[in-house]
Amino acid sequence: MSATSSISTPPAPPFYPPAPTPHRVPLGPLALLLTIRRNVLDIWTEADFRLPLQIRKTIVDRRALISDPAAIRHIFVDNARNYEKNELQLRLLRPALGVGLVTANGDAWRRQRQMLAPFFSPPRMNALAAAKDAATARSAARIGAIAQAANGDNTLDIADEMGRLTLEILEHTLFSAGLDYVPSMFQKAVAQYLETLGRLDYLDLIGMPDWLPRWNRFKARHTLRFAAQVVDGMVDARRRLIDGSQDGEGVPPDLLTHLLGARDAAGRNLSTREVHDNIVTFIGAGHETSANALTWTLYLLSQSPHWRARVEAEIDAHAHEGPHFADLPLTRAAIEETLRLYPPIPMMSRIAREDDAVAGMAIPAGTIVTVAPYVLHRHETLWHDPNCFDPERFIGEQRAKIARHAWLPFGAGARTCIGMGFAMSEMIVVLRHLLRRFRFDLAPGHPVMPQVRVTMRPQYGMKMRVQLR
Repeated sequence: MSATSSISTPPAPPFYPPAPTPHRVPLGPLALLLTIRRNVLDIWTEADFRLPLQIRKTIVDRRALISDPAAIRHIFVDNARNYEKNELQLRLLRPALGVGLVTANGDAWRRQRQMLAPFFSPPRMNALAAAKDAATARSAARIGAIAQAANGDNTLDIADEMGRLTLEILEHTLFSAGLDYVPSMFQKAVAQYLETLGRLDYLDLIGMPDWLPRWNRFKARHTLRFAAQVVDGMVDARRRLIDGSQDGEGVPPDLLTHLLGARDAAGRNLSTREVHDNIVTFIGAGHETSANALTWTLYLLSQSPHWRARVEAEIDAHAHEGPHFADLPLTRAAIEETLRLYPPIPMMSRIAREDDAVAGMAIPAGTIVTVAPYVLHRHETLWHDPNCFDPERFIGEQRAKIARHAWLPFGAGARTCIGMGFAMSEMIVVLRHLLRRFRFDLAPGHPVMPQVRVTMRPQYGMKMRVQLR
């Protein structure tokens, strides 16, 4: 009998995790600008969580908020070529991520996607299981030392630890020769980036030209210089290794090697800048989103003893298995429900290049079309009791009831996150290790509130007490 079917428990007491309270009416222009810069989650109204489609005019453009699954399919799948990432979104990301896979548009994006896709095939991802397992074991050893601290201080910021762990997993999987830096230095660099370039400048919000200087870009200059030095050093070292090897002997078959050797249909390699920017993308965006999702999952389970017990029982039932363990449906459901409530990227925007119609409503060329997973995942017409933490939604028959394109933590259509499979398996590996050995509880009095700085992260970190099970 499986762990899933052997556990029969009454329904869990409802738990409603913290989130900003929607406004009754839309914010005025000035308040909207101030709020977007502070925390974009604070801009939504009660109507946004009830209506499938809304059109609003701002002082600089026309915007559509889409929360209808069929309309979302039209934008991301059926007529995707008409909708490209808009300039405001690119201004936020390109200073750090350049022209990598996340920020490229049109043919440039399609070329990079085709060249990178073979590396992220299921067989390649399965081959990385042992490395993920080994990196997580090292994290478990660090956490174990805290759990058994002689001075009795068993509290740690789990957000920091998950950031360090996911960086180490990247180091030993996608960049197996190492990143040539102290992990804490890169974590500080990412934090600095999120607090500077991760907050839209007021000049960007009101549509001022890109050549005008931005204070946040000035503050982030040291962070960007540090990242460039790290990545340039990695690329130079790998090129020397490849040039000095015979038939690839001694060259690790990781993402860095793939980037340097990939060719498009015309036989062309990625440019030096494309290689650089994709490395920055996978290091920065890849570790940050997984770290936040793991942090939120540990928090939510700490607040739901019912679900924590079920997940622990499932993990215990598979404790004898090695790195290539069987799927853990309850653990996966807890992660997926976490991604519903706290999606890594809470808002995606596109600009309509030509006139179109969506769900019977005209979308003139130039309209900024927004699909906000944070709103979509809590929409009253799509989810029962949408603000409640309930992993049961993602199990068995309940999972089959979820409308296609109603759950988009990794995006949709051709631009679905290329690392989705890597991230999901990574999170299951981490939880399997940690929850088998430890129990995490929120530190008394620690405030919890989501905040958007490109990704959705806990505004005050996540201090938790850790004990041996």
